[in-house]
Amino acid sequence: MIGIVGAGLTGLSVHHYLRDAGIESVVFEAASEPGGVVRTVRAEGRVLECGPQRTRLTSDVRDLVDALALGNRMMEAADEPLYVYRDGSLRRVPFSIREAVETDLLSWRGKLRALCEPLTAPPRSGESVEGYLSRAFGREVADRIGGPLYAGLYASDPAHMPVEHSLARALDRFDVDGSVLFALLWTRLGDRTPPPVVSFDDGLQVLPEALADAHADSVRLDSAVRSVRATNDAYLVETASFTIEVDELVVTSPAAVTADLLGSLDTADIDALRELSYNPLAVVHLAADGHLRGSGHQVPFREPFVTLGATWNDTLFGERVRTSADDRTRPDASGLGRDGVYTCYLGGEKTPEAVEWSDDRLGHVAAREFEIATSVPAEPVRVTRLTPGMPAYDYSWDALERVHLPDDIHLCTNYTSRAGIPGRIRAARRLASRVIER
Repeated sequence: MIGIVGAGLTGLSVHHYLRDAGIESVVFEAASEPGGVVRTVRAEGRVLECGPQRTRLTSDVRDLVDALALGNRMMEAADEPLYVYRDGSLRRVPFSIREAVETDLLSWRGKLRALCEPLTAPPRSGESVEGYLSRAFGREVADRIGGPLYAGLYASDPAHMPVEHSLARALDRFDVDGSVLFALLWTRLGDRTPPPVVSFDDGLQVLPEALADAHADSVRLDSAVRSVRATNDAYLVETASFTIEVDELVVTSPAAVTADLLGSLDTADIDALRELSYNPLAVVHLAADGHLRGSGHQVPFREPFVTLGATWNDTLFGERVRTSADDRTRPDASGLGRDGVYTCYLGGEKTPEAVEWSDDRLGHVAAREFEIATSVPAEPVRVTRLTPGMPAYDYSWDALERVHLPDDIHLCTNYTSRAGIPGRIRAARRLASRVIER
């Protein structure tokens, strides 16, 4: 029996892969519904994503969607540009050679400096993401493109993120061991089209809900784990109402929660997990009628904003969407609830105290800064606080090197491997494969 702590997408995916292979497992979840940070709510007829806003349809995601027969509920996003707010206006981020030449986000000097990247050395140990991007591509690219986009993933200042804990992992994953610029050009010239961006008719929580429903007999909601105790050859997982003996344990909870759960075990330096930094975030959903065209915008850390970035759900999924099942388009209108919806992220490392502000203040700041960036007035619809928030992947991640677990306890989390839905599903599949092989 395999015990899994957490019915977020990671834990439920591990559970699915194990059960699909005929291995008995059980999931413990403190909340009354599955999904973890993947949470969708409806407010005033609108579909609002409180965590991830969309996902790439990678092969792992597609396989899971197919296994759960969710293809007819999937929507493909419109292919729209991304913007960075700089010097009072939104400027398009270049994702092609032509766009790189035409963009006003960089000066000609900055563009020419970026071409020198193949002549620079690869990332160095201890180097920050900002330091590497500046050294490799020049200050303009680091400040105006790389920094805002990368910081948007983690809500961290790139100057405080060591390359080895963040960017280097991404480069390794895409087999980039030389010039990043050459790798990008090879991808474009080779017509390696990235997987499409998708969601579901009722939001991303459709996916973890389907996983939980498929294995409902072994997903224990409202069952917070109180303690984990080791016996001679197993572990006793105790909740308020029952205790289950398991042979192996998969833990998907945040770092400090994991340290609490495993604190009674003879596990070297498990308290080091408490040293990991998180960036708390406030998610503010806005309603606006500006007919913007784009996937969203990011705000550099150096701009005097509390807002880190925004997703333009209205453009991505609000007018016409594509169903993957038969490649047809169909009107969305108000039935699927994305029209006029824009999602802003506030706080992070830059302004961590923002999550303590009142809903009214957060809504006011988000709407005001959205209008400054887009020239479109907006009204707040809902405020959600994400705590502990996003793993910072800063220099505190050195503490992970001190954590050593028994072979039968596994961490499968967004602080030990890549965040984001594709990354979490991939990590879950790989862990399940290792457990199956044991």
